[in-house]
Amino acid sequence: MVIVVATPGEAIPLIASEPDGAVIEVVCLADGSATEYRALESAMAGAARRGCRFSGEPFVLDAGAGNITGQILDVLHETGPVRVRTLDPDPAHDSFDTERKLPIVNEPAARGRAARSALRAARRYQLDVGTPVFVDCRRAGSDAALPPESAARYPMPAKWLVSGKDGRLSAYLPTAAGVVRWTEGRTEAEPWSGPELLGGPELMPGLNVLQGPDGYAYLIGLSRTKRKEGGADIEVVCAAQYQTGRPLGPWVPLGNPHAPNWQVARSVGFPAAAFSGDGFMHVFVRNFGHGVSVRKQSPKGALSRWDALRGQKVADEMTAFAAPDGGVHLVARARDADAAVHWYLGDPASAWQEDSRIPVSLRPGSLSAAPESGLVRFRYSMTNEVCVWWPGAHAPIGLGGPDGDGPVTGVAGADIQGWGCTVLVRGGHGGVPSIGAHPDGRPDTGVWWSESGERSIVPPAAAFDARGRVVIVTVGMDGRLRVARQQLGSDGLEFTPWSVL
Repeated sequence: MVIVVATPGEAIPLIASEPDGAVIEVVCLADGSATEYRALESAMAGAARRGCRFSGEPFVLDAGAGNITGQILDVLHETGPVRVRTLDPDPAHDSFDTERKLPIVNEPAARGRAARSALRAARRYQLDVGTPVFVDCRRAGSDAALPPESAARYPMPAKWLVSGKDGRLSAYLPTAAGVVRWTEGRTEAEPWSGPELLGGPELMPGLNVLQGPDGYAYLIGLSRTKRKEGGADIEVVCAAQYQTGRPLGPWVPLGNPHAPNWQVARSVGFPAAAFSGDGFMHVFVRNFGHGVSVRKQSPKGALSRWDALRGQKVADEMTAFAAPDGGVHLVARARDADAAVHWYLGDPASAWQEDSRIPVSLRPGSLSAAPESGLVRFRYSMTNEVCVWWPGAHAPIGLGGPDGDGPVTGVAGADIQGWGCTVLVRGGHGGVPSIGAHPDGRPDTGVWWSESGERSIVPPAAAFDARGRVVIVTVGMDGRLRVARQQLGSDGLEFTPWSVL
């Protein structure tokens, strides 16, 4: 894993958040002050005591020589990483100049330059070597004590394994060079194909995957297009997977609520989306003012205008999901408290309704839609315990599992000895997947968690295969997909040994 920062001090929280035993390389655009460099050496020594390994001194680039991207690319070829971690390419603004209509950013420009150069270098490196490179950009202003999953500017999807209309599974993940896909074979004897890099625009390293009422998979992300006058345009884009294993549909621009002011538009958060019962796709982003902007796309592709939802300011974390009555829910983490905000749209002709007093206090990076319609899961901010909540409930229900980080996902309706059950999967201690289950609709009965497999560098995901078996996927430290499949008819919930693809 390679960390790319502007100065040595910026690498310290990234090193501290790496798990025990990680192999780490540090790249700095400048050597910084003597005090800062000594602090980095101390952080590296502390990580070494946890079993982390460094090949030597940090790489300090020659910024005066130019071509920072090329220098980082040389380091990547020398070290051969599967992961690259860096800073926020579009640092957060502190205020707004109303006369010039420009954001005021007090963060050093070198931080954004380091991140943008790292993204370009990682993209070129992946295209050179032909294997996935996973990139994490740490959100500007995030708490230094937060793990990577809780401070990502561009989140990994919680749901990234989907079943096509033919019953075959496809896995989609964001990488430095774009979205990669693994596809299940037509028979159990036929191996999975991939990872296949899907064509498209230059995408930021995040992804949202949802399945429409038509059964197709929809991929939603943020594209970045360089402007001739300098800077870059950021906009929401979407592509559909119509047939399993076939070429992805074209990436369709869905816009940006702040276009054409690119300096404001680059501040938008990562999009969330959900389908309503009438087939419209509702797309949400955290806007420049830390409110929520939403627009919808009709089944025929027509786009509405962007509307701003009234209510509390939100952070860079939200999840959208359909309601049983065909409406749409949005739950977002509040910006200024360990709380969450809920919006709901029932009748398409009505207005969005806000509920800012929901009993949800969540740890950053843990919010996700639950497999049952109209539910969300999260980790309680005080204990890190997994919880489930649904709109209208007076309190969430605890599901145990306080170890690990990141979101919880799963499937409902799994067959366990003839009983319909909800199977859950999450990142456990050290990133090792942890699997649990409870009877469908009865999370109050409790969940027994058990670890399975090895550390995953992405949140584990789950889906049903064509025979109704639960399939769980992860990505190992080597960047290769791991797959485990439920063994039907066994005593309890059992899975096959993990296969490496």
